[in-house]
Amino acid sequence: MNKKWAALAIACLATLLLSLDLTVLHLALPSLVGGLGATSTQLLWIGDMYGFALAGLLVTMGNLGDRIGRKRLLLIGAAAFGAASVITAYAPNPELLIAARALLGVAGATIMPSTLSIIRNVFTDPGERTAAIGVWSGMSAAGFAIGPVVGGVLLDHFWWGSVFLINVPIMLLVLVGGALVLPESRNPDAGRLDLPSVVLSFSGIVTAIYAVKEAADKGLGHADVAGAGVAGAVLLALFVWRQTRLAEPLIDVRLFRRRAFTASITTNLLAIFAMSAMMLMFAWYLQLVLGWSPLRAGLAQLPGGLAGAVGGVLAAKLINLIGRNGVVALGLAMNAGSFLYYATLGTELNYLTLLPVMVIGGMGVGFAFTVNNDNVLAAAPKERAGAASAVSETAFELGGALGIAILGTVLTSAYRANLVLPAGVDGAAARESIAGALETAAGLPSGPAGQLVRAAQEAFVAGVHVTSVVTAALLAVVAVLALVGLRGVPKEISEELLTTRA
Repeated sequence: MNKKWAALAIACLATLLLSLDLTVLHLALPSLVGGLGATSTQLLWIGDMYGFALAGLLVTMGNLGDRIGRKRLLLIGAAAFGAASVITAYAPNPELLIAARALLGVAGATIMPSTLSIIRNVFTDPGERTAAIGVWSGMSAAGFAIGPVVGGVLLDHFWWGSVFLINVPIMLLVLVGGALVLPESRNPDAGRLDLPSVVLSFSGIVTAIYAVKEAADKGLGHADVAGAGVAGAVLLALFVWRQTRLAEPLIDVRLFRRRAFTASITTNLLAIFAMSAMMLMFAWYLQLVLGWSPLRAGLAQLPGGLAGAVGGVLAAKLINLIGRNGVVALGLAMNAGSFLYYATLGTELNYLTLLPVMVIGGMGVGFAFTVNNDNVLAAAPKERAGAASAVSETAFELGGALGIAILGTVLTSAYRANLVLPAGVDGAAARESIAGALETAAGLPSGPAGQLVRAAQEAFVAGVHVTSVVTAALLAVVAVLALVGLRGVPKEISEELLTTRA
């Protein structure tokens, strides 16, 4: 097997693991209510903390890989991720689980930019690079698809922590295979890592995310929300200012002068913002409204993820037909249409009508993410591939975290607004979430219990409708943005072509 394709296989395996870790958690969230007694706020933090820690450190870790070697950083991160997975699996309470998820985020931050930057340095031919990124994107989508199935099998037979232990054998394969086949690459002229930039990037990103999350929960008028928002904006502005004055910045801000780079980063952020909410929404809908087991829910979502893998591979061929902007816009439009269908879901479901919609939406994801990631890598010099990959992955993780925080809050708010409690039922836990309502119903007589379950399910479906319409509208806007922003970008792009257009 050609060494560069073997290197791609290891990069894909590491990416598969990170995708698995995200989707199996969504399935495990309902179990955490009973297993650990987690509140709805704690559930959001359990889901968000991984993305917050990861997003805050991606830029730093991408630059660190450029300096110490991408292979070395990937292997260090793989070992740390496996160890953190064991800690997460055996966390005894929600607080320690949140802390363990943060450790996973730190480890994940070393892996994500390393995989893409290794691909950028191994595949120097533009056509091969696009194909390789299509495979990489397809593997990521496959992870999103397989995760619910694997998680469903585990949750049907074991406790919630088992979904994190599957990381350990995969990480062992990455460690052994990576040590054998991955080539080492680094920036030979990289200077020292600028510590003030590290502090500014991490604190600015985390503070900004905190402000958005709290604003979605408490409103813009709350004092700590306003304070965090201002602090985050100031820290990020100082970070950007400092980058313009360093010979070796963490982020070369001149890259943002290139339309292919800026438009791809922006559309990726907004697209994952929308689609992260869909994954969380479906995990709850299938289990708590339809009453499906975790395994059945995971199998139901499998075709959409597999279609995303197919879309990632097909994207390179579509570029020659409709251009890069056309492929991204088509993918986002396909997703917008699928969300419009989700706005018609009820408390009962004919799965055969949902299946083609999920396939269309999943394939659209593969189209958009493959081309956007290829644009970002092509716009960056090989020696700065880690830093460029980190920017792309930061946007991806930031969008995912913000999507869960904001659209998750939209879903929760709509649920609470539409919940009509039966007379005489204590609604404190029921108003927190649909999981809380079902737990309350389990302790009631059959009559009031049935009324509460129906009321909670109907309220949650109403929340799904609101969230789906909002998401469809956002994706439609992003599709137009991609169509315009990526117009004129060459079908076959390379560093030289983009430099002439900068």
